[in-house]
Amino acid sequence: MSIEIANESGVEVDTDAILAVARYALDEMGVNPLAELSILLVDVDYMAELNHRWMGGDGPTDVLAFPMDEGSVDHGPGEAGTGEPALLGDIVLAPEVAAKQAAAAGHSAADELHLLTVHGALHLLGYDHAEPEEEREMFALQNRLLQSWRAGRQVG
Repeated sequence: MSIEIANESGVEVDTDAILAVARYALDEMGVNPLAELSILLVDVDYMAELNHRWMGGDGPTDVLAFPMDEGSVDHGPGEAGTGEPALLGDIVLAPEVAAKQAAAAGHSAADELHLLTVHGALHLLGYDHAEPEEEREMFALQNRLLQSWRAGRQVG
């Protein structure tokens, strides 16, 4: 699986761990190993701009997910695949926002970034939390993926 990561946030983060949790979550979800994903870490100002432009929100948010056009990824039974790797899309993270949320939640900024990475990956795969039932399903899956990833890291 090809995962590109760029840290333009000005904050030092463990990009290897972010890559690892993203790869783990996508593998566990059965995503094609030829799939491509981009992860971008940005500063608060740029995240606020993206949030306003794409989501109509005010101020910075913690994570945004920009899925590629679904028509370029999914092929129905009557359509032949092109054999090209699927472009999942982009996950944009704001480490400074994550750090504030982590402090409020009582865990590390790294743990918050891992959670947000999995959250963004699930959004790229079509999960949402607009409705209570969707939220329960997505957050349960997110928690299960994070717990099993963390357990696997402690063994090695």
